[in-house]
Amino acid sequence: MKSPKSSLKISLKANEKIYINGAVVRVDRKTSIEFLNDVQFLLENHVLQAEQATTPLRQLYFIVQVILMSPGDASQARDMFRKSLSLLLANFSNEQILGTLKQVDRLVAEDQVYEALKMIRGLFAIEDEILGKRGRAAGGSTHQALEATAS
Repeated sequence: MKSPKSSLKISLKANEKIYINGAVVRVDRKTSIEFLNDVQFLLENHVLQAEQATTPLRQLYFIVQVILMSPGDASQARDMFRKSLSLLLANFSNEQILGTLKQVDRLVAEDQVYEALKMIRGLFAIEDEILGKRGRAAGGSTHQALEATAS
């Protein structure tokens, strides 16, 4: 998340991780961190593991997450993001998903990656409803999940 010009304070539990500008930081005890300037960060409980990226929107989330967590891989991840986004826009018909994906595109272009991740996370329940149990339980690929969405 990019913090505003004012400071931003975050409380962390013992052994919790936070990803800050590509660095992984783990605290050994309960603590608070105050960001005094703009920073990109992601809390551990918002990190999606590769094996959890079983639906098209979760795969998009994972790609955007790489942009934030691995600045060295951001260029390649941005290319993947553009390809994946165009497939999603072509295959989803749900107006809320389509509108939100357009906003996500703008946010990523403006380097507001945390906000983009938050918006994608907000679509997971709608996607689950559209795909039913097929997309998540099967652990299918983007192609399989998109086929399910299009049918």
